[in-house]
Amino acid sequence: MDPVLISVLGIIGMFALILLHVPIGVAMAAAGAIGFGVLQAHWKPAVSIFATELSGVISSPELAVVPLFLLMGSFAGVSGLSADIYRLAYAFIGHRKGGLAYATIGGCAGFGAVCGSSVATAATMGRVALPEMISRGYSPRLASGSVAAGGTLGMLIPPSVIMVIYAFITEKFIITLFVAALVPALLALLGHFLAIWIQVARNPEIGPAGEKTSWLERWQVLRKSWGVMFLLGAVIGGIYGGVFTVVEAAALGAGLSFLFTVARGKMNWATLGQVLKETAAASSMLYVMVTGASIFSFFISASKMPVFLVENIQALELSPIFVVYAVVIVYLILGSIFDSIAAMLITLPFVFPLIIGMGYDAYWWGVILVMVMEIGLITPPIGMNVFVIFGVADNIPLKTIFSGIFPFFYADIVRINILIWFPVISLWLPRALGMNLN
Repeated sequence: MDPVLISVLGIIGMFALILLHVPIGVAMAAAGAIGFGVLQAHWKPAVSIFATELSGVISSPELAVVPLFLLMGSFAGVSGLSADIYRLAYAFIGHRKGGLAYATIGGCAGFGAVCGSSVATAATMGRVALPEMISRGYSPRLASGSVAAGGTLGMLIPPSVIMVIYAFITEKFIITLFVAALVPALLALLGHFLAIWIQVARNPEIGPAGEKTSWLERWQVLRKSWGVMFLLGAVIGGIYGGVFTVVEAAALGAGLSFLFTVARGKMNWATLGQVLKETAAASSMLYVMVTGASIFSFFISASKMPVFLVENIQALELSPIFVVYAVVIVYLILGSIFDSIAAMLITLPFVFPLIIGMGYDAYWWGVILVMVMEIGLITPPIGMNVFVIFGVADNIPLKTIFSGIFPFFYADIVRINILIWFPVISLWLPRALGMNLN
């Protein structure tokens, strides 16, 4: 049989297994192994890739940061560090119109830097910020929308779990990708602030100004928040300062967040068990998905499907920017239906060679891909973050939450267009620091 036809049948088989509710990682692994066996007309190599790919994933030091960052985020939530971030942001900007919404976005950005997970950021900040905003007369639409949209920043602001996985699959340097994401992350933060400002300017009643905090009170809040600032400084500063590797920084962050949980009296056997259980469940799911994606990617590469796609798209003489927009639209649709990491892992074997084959930079595409996946978290009909907020919100209809995210959604679309047309925004900082982009 034609290898390309075998790869097409393998893709169909994978999606058929997913529709039958087989876990996505298992579906990718099964389709990849069976497809490779058919390609080789021999089953021994197909069986052996289970062992080689699984051992490669489990022993990878790059992926070791995933459970460590998840552990750090869980302990940070339990210890109350997330609430410290929110109180700190509120103390300085809560007195302005829409100030609590600004503080929520700032708090989400700060906790996202600690946690690295968008869904965890939305769930944590939803419990902290939503009751505060609703009790102070904020519109449920603005309150829920700002938490759901702010939660997506956890995916873009380093250290990000999805960036770690992208770097592992594409064999790129994690720190370079983190640095490339810094300016786009700042642009995302400013875009969300602008979305709040426009809403409040048009209708001040939806985000009434709070009481102004005195400088003495701000100093007191600042002193009480030293723990989270120390944690962020140690982890992020250590990575970018070259003091720690990413793995070492992740281990340090997990250890420090554990110590803060103990020091604040929040640690007991039940809490420890819950944190370890959550981290183990999330980590094992991600490892299964990455292993499945590695096996599936091996099969797709062996079938020469990526080469076939690149050659045929180049033969059509389409503008590269047209192809990029077509891929972005597909990712928006997938991101609104699938889990973000699953959508990325399923498509990377085809899309990555296509984008690189058209001459685009791998780190730039990594930033674009993560941003599109981020937008998918608040895109109807599913929008994972929207349902997370619906789960933690008291009596806020799903329709209200979806309507609340649209101003932020529009800001995100503007941002992604800017970064598509001006790749230098993502790449100038790594270049300025002398990082290798090959």
